[in-house]
Order: sequence, then C-alpha cells, then structure tokens
Amino acid sequence: MSKILIVDDEPPIIDVLAYNLKQAGYEVVIARDGEQAVAAARREQPDLIILDLMLPKLDGLEVHRIVRRESEVPVIMLTARDAEIDRVVGLELGADDYVVKPFSVRELIARVKTVLRRSIPRPITDSPDRLAVGDLSIDVTRHAARLGSILLELTALEFAMLTTLARHADQVLSREQLLEQVWGYDYHDDLRVVDAVIKRLRSKLRQAAPDAEWIVTVRSVGYKLTQ
Repeated sequence: MSKILIVDDEPPIIDVLAYNLKQAGYEVVIARDGEQAVAAARREQPDLIILDLMLPKLDGLEVHRIVRRESEVPVIMLTARDAEIDRVVGLELGADDYVVKPFSVRELIARVKTVLRRSIPRPITDSPDRLAVGDLSIDVTRHAARLGSILLELTALEFAMLTTLARHADQVLSREQLLEQVWGYDYHDDLRVVDAVIKRLRSKLRQAAPDAEWIVTVRSVGYKLTQ
C-alpha cells in the first residue's frame, strides 16, 4: 500500500482527498501547514506528496525546497488558477506534476497513479533493459543512469524523460510527443512542464560533463538527445 502525504490547510479539500485516496487503496497522512509537512515527510517517508503551495508557516515552495534536498519523493503540487509563476518555479525545483484548483478528484487520483507508477523501478531480471548513447548509459530495470563513471541523481520524472530521449537518440521529439510518452495523458497543453524538466536534466548532465551539450533544442520543433 503506497503512503501519500496530503499537505493543505483547507479542511474541505483535506477531507475529500483523504476519503477518496483511502477508497482507492492508499494510506493517507495529513499535514496542515508547512512545518508539519516537513516533519511528516521526514517521519513518515511517504511514497508521494500532494502539496498545496499556499500554506501557513512555510509556503509550499519552501517545503518543496527542503523536501527535495533530502529526498527524491514524487511531488504533485496543488496551485491556484492564477499562480502561473509558482507552478513554473515548482516544476523547475523538481515537482513531478501539478493540479490547478478547483480540480477533479478523479483526475487527481489518475495523476497519483501515473506518478507512482513512474517512480517504482521495474523488477530486476536476468536481462536488464539497457540503453547507451555515447558515454551515457541507462539501466532501465535498475532505474540508474551514468554519464561516464558518474551516477546521475535523477528524480523519477527526470529519469523517464532521459530514457524517452535516449530511446530516440538523434531524433527530434516535439514537446507534445514528450508529454504523451512521459506523462501519458492530456496535460492541458501546458508545454512548459517539458521545458522545466529539460532544464533540470541539462543542469545535471552539465554537472557530470561540463564541456558537452547532450540535449539540443531544435527551435520551434522540440528537443533531441545527441552524442
């Protein structure tokens, strides 16, 4: 049973989410402000966090910064409809997804399932699925990626994006194609989520190989992974 930490200060939202997630088979932990959220994330070690950005004591972005420094736990942000800047910042900090309030509970649970499925490595087999692009090697089964001898510290979403690009090395993939293959559902045409994850991936690849440009932008088309 996956454990989900709900972080929100609005009782009606907490009640609805907690009830429906429990009905869907998840264990639920609740935090009602930013300080409780950080403590609960450390104590409970949840499999996923649903995190509202507007919180007392510590706001959601600060909670996310602290959590991300200590863990790669997947995070789905809850944002206000007009909080565009916060959504972009949250995605650049490493959030896996976001849902705009007011939201459909059915949609949110579908996204929870997608994020959790992406974050769980496939079972190890005798013939692991491996990809190689130049000095980049990806062991899909073990959920590990190396650039030369350096192990890349990637979130589940970053790993899924890198794996998708590697499977189509030297091919240009549009943002729409990446949304479909990595997220697997309609993302309300918000292509900035792709850009945010690409930015994070580029930063980590550059840390491992400062002189190489692994992900190339093809203007007005999309991105490709190249050697």
